[in-house]
Formats: sequence, structure tokens, C-alpha cells
Amino acid sequence: MSKVMEQEALEALTNAVVEALEDKKATDVLVIDVRGRCDFTDRFVVASGRSDRQLKALATSVSEAGHRFNLPAKTEGMEAAEWVLVDLGDVVVHLFLPEVRESFQLERLWAAPIGVNSAS
Repeated sequence: MSKVMEQEALEALTNAVVEALEDKKATDVLVIDVRGRCDFTDRFVVASGRSDRQLKALATSVSEAGHRFNLPAKTEGMEAAEWVLVDLGDVVVHLFLPEVRESFQLERLWAAPIGVNSAS
């Protein structure tokens, strides 16, 4: 697959995931491009839900979006449902209860500029 086609497929998958989250009323949806900084995926999508029940519905909706792209969705954290991860390969979705999201601060961790040396 050419680079252009790969980029278009990544954009289409990301858009489908965001739409699935918005359809289920996720809050604070954020897409983080981690290409070149992460070996196992190209994008993180981070979102919040108001309850464990909503997080489970969001995860199911994201999994269904992945299936439309013929991608198996690997889901973790459904038991505790405070932080649910849905791995679609090129896109990994992190679903949090707001207080857990604040605690982990993934956005801050992955938003750090590339090549910043903390020792300087």
C-alpha cells in the first residue's frame, strides 16, 4: 500500500473512531499523533465517559467501528471499567472516567515535543 493510501486509511479509521465516540456522547475526545514516538501504533484517541456503563458502551462502539475496517479489536479493562483500552492496531483508544484520566495525564505525557532533552 502506498504512503498516501496508508495515510488515507489511517484518517478514515481515526474519523470512524471519533464518530463512534461522539455518537455515544464521549467527552473531551482528543486525537494524538504518536508516529515516530511510539513503536506499536500511529495514533492515540483519548476520551472520557461519565460512568463505567458508558465506558463499556464507548468501547463496544469503537470495536464495531474497527470491525467495519476488518480490524480485530483487542479490549482491556472492561471488568473494572475505569480505564478501558481498545487496540485497533494503528489506532489505540483510551477511555477513562474523568478522575482516572486526570490521574494518568496521558495527554501531557504524549504531547511533549519530540527531541526535548530534560537534562539541558
